[in-house]
Amino acid sequence: MWNKPHLLNAFADLLFVAAAAALLAAAAVWLARMPALPIRQVVFAEELQHVRRLEVEQVLPAALKGNFFSINLEAVRGALEKLPWVRKVEVRRVWPARLDVRVEEHRPAARWEDGRTPSRGELVNTYGEVFPAALAEGEGAGLPMLYGPVGTAPELLRRYGEFSAALRPVGHRPVQVVQSPRLAWQLKLDNGMVVELGREQPRAPLGTRLQRFVEVYPSAVAGRPVLPSAVDLRYPNGFAMRVAGTEVKGK
Repeated sequence: MWNKPHLLNAFADLLFVAAAAALLAAAAVWLARMPALPIRQVVFAEELQHVRRLEVEQVLPAALKGNFFSINLEAVRGALEKLPWVRKVEVRRVWPARLDVRVEEHRPAARWEDGRTPSRGELVNTYGEVFPAALAEGEGAGLPMLYGPVGTAPELLRRYGEFSAALRPVGHRPVQVVQSPRLAWQLKLDNGMVVELGREQPRAPLGTRLQRFVEVYPSAVAGRPVLPSAVDLRYPNGFAMRVAGTEVKGK
């Protein structure tokens, strides 16, 4: 080998790479164990609306272990994402001693109930995700109530948007949307009227039945001296109204 320069050069290069790797490993261990470079500041990128400072102070210290190099960013993220109003967290290091934290809070779109006993007082965010959190007094007054089987919150939120758009011409909106375990739909409007939509039908889709009701609402419903307490749209070619214990058929 000594009379083969190319082998000597390759062997020297190998030794150099191994020495450099060992040096880097030793430096990494030293940086991870050194008591210097502690995290001295945690900065939140945006003001939080629902997450309370006390909640952050309760969960964050346990995750801030190690120094600038060794701190586990996933542990910090996970600790914050356990808070009720937190949907998503991003954490990054900023030299020499700071963590920048960006928190995406849940934006409540509706209240949620899936029939479990006792009720968990859950909410639905704008993505259709259910999360357990408490609203401040009066804060959820304008949120609709959604009732449905477990796992159906995204569909109910989508349907709520469709029903609201369909009813806009009559000046009313749903304050409650219910899907039964048998997949039948029911609405309660802001004037107290209950609208029975029933199940989705290929020949008479929910949207078609509701649109037919909206078209005749000014003459057949709004013009009556007493508004019906309930309207049944489960008929393929018409509907029925319930007024003070009586039933009126309509088309």
